[in-house]
Amino acid sequence: MLHYMHISQTSQPPIVKPFWVISVISHIIVTCGCLGYYESNLFTFYTKQFKKSPPKVPYKAIALATFLFLIGSLLIVIGALLLAGSIEVSHPDRTVPVLIIGILVFLPGFYHLRIAYYASKGYRGYSYDDIPDFDD
Repeated sequence: MLHYMHISQTSQPPIVKPFWVISVISHIIVTCGCLGYYESNLFTFYTKQFKKSPPKVPYKAIALATFLFLIGSLLIVIGALLLAGSIEVSHPDRTVPVLIIGILVFLPGFYHLRIAYYASKGYRGYSYDDIPDFDD
C-alpha cells in the first residue's frame, strides 16, 4: 500500500483504458456465447430480456385462502353469538376459544384474498407472485 502511494505521489497514476477491458469482455462473451441477445456492443440489449412474463395465477392458494376466509368468518359469527348468549351453551367458558380460532383462521384468508383481488384488478404494487403457491 505504501509503495502504491509513493508512486502515485511522485508520478501520474496509470491510465486504464476501459475500451480495452470492454473489448476483452465482449470477446469472451461472443466466444462463450454467454449472452443470447448480443449484438456488436457489450451494452446493446434487447428490451425482450427485461419484460416480465405474465405471472401464473395460483388457483390452489386462492382456493385455500377462500376456504380459510369462509371458515374463519363462520367461526367468528358463531363465537360472537355464543359469547352474546344468543345460542344457549352448557359450558360458557368454551365460547372464547371459538372466537379466537375464528380470528386466527380468518386473518390469513382475508390477507391473501385481498392480494389476489388487487392483483387481478392490476393495482400497482400487488402481484400474484406475493401469494405463496403450492408447487406440485
